Amino acid sequence: MGVQGITEAIQDYLKEIYKLEATGGRATTSALAERLRVSAPSATSMLKKLATLRLVEHEPYRGARLTRKGERLALEVIRHHRLLEQYLAQTLGLPIDAVHEEADRLEHALSEELEAHIDRTLGFPTHDPHGDPIPDARLKVRNQLLTPLAELEAGTKATISRVPDRDGDLLRYLTKLKLTPGTRIEIRDAAPFDGPLTVRVAGSDHAISRELAAKIGVT
Repeated sequence: MGVQGITEAIQDYLKEIYKLEATGGRATTSALAERLRVSAPSATSMLKKLATLRLVEHEPYRGARLTRKGERLALEVIRHHRLLEQYLAQTLGLPIDAVHEEADRLEHALSEELEAHIDRTLGFPTHDPHGDPIPDARLKVRNQLLTPLAELEAGTKATISRVPDRDGDLLRYLTKLKLTPGTRIEIRDAAPFDGPLTVRVAGSDHAISRELAAKIGVT
C-alpha cells in the first residue's frame, strides 16, 4: 500500500501519531496540535476525518490509535523520511541539524522506485543519522533497547545511539560537543540531587544537565 492519494496533511498526522505511540505517549488532540503546530479544533477535525477513513480509532478525550492500515501508511512515510535523512547526511554531507527539515519537505514526493534506489545505494541502512530505526522494505522496524544517558552512573562507558531530531539548535550544540550517534563516552561524575553529569568524549570533559541527558539514548 503506497501513500499516493493520501494528502500530505494526513501523512503528517499519521507519522506523528505513530511517534507518540512508539514512545508510550497518547496521541491526544493537544499533543498533536503542539507537534504539528496547528490549533486544537484543526487537530480534532483531522482526527475525525482519519477515523472516517479507518486510519485511526478515535475516542474523544482519550486520543487516537492507529489502525493496521493507518500504521502501515505511517511507517511508509517514516521510511521515506529517515531514508532521505540518511541520504542527505551520508551522500550529500549535510549536518544532522539540517536533514530533518529537508526530509520533511521531500518525503511526500518520493516515489517507490526512488525509495528503493536510495535504499540500495546506501547499503540498506537500518538507522538514520539521529539513531532512529528505518523501517525496512516490508515496513518492519528493528527497535533497539536504549538507556537514557541521564541514568548512567559515574565510571560507566557507553556509545551514543540516539539524539533528538527536531531541535536544530540542540543538535548543533550536541555536534559541537561530539555527542552524536556512534561516539563512545564515559561518565566522569554524576552530581547528586539531579545535578549535572560530567561526560568525557574525545578526550574532553563536558557538564550537561540531566534534562538534556534524558533526551540522549545510549547502549
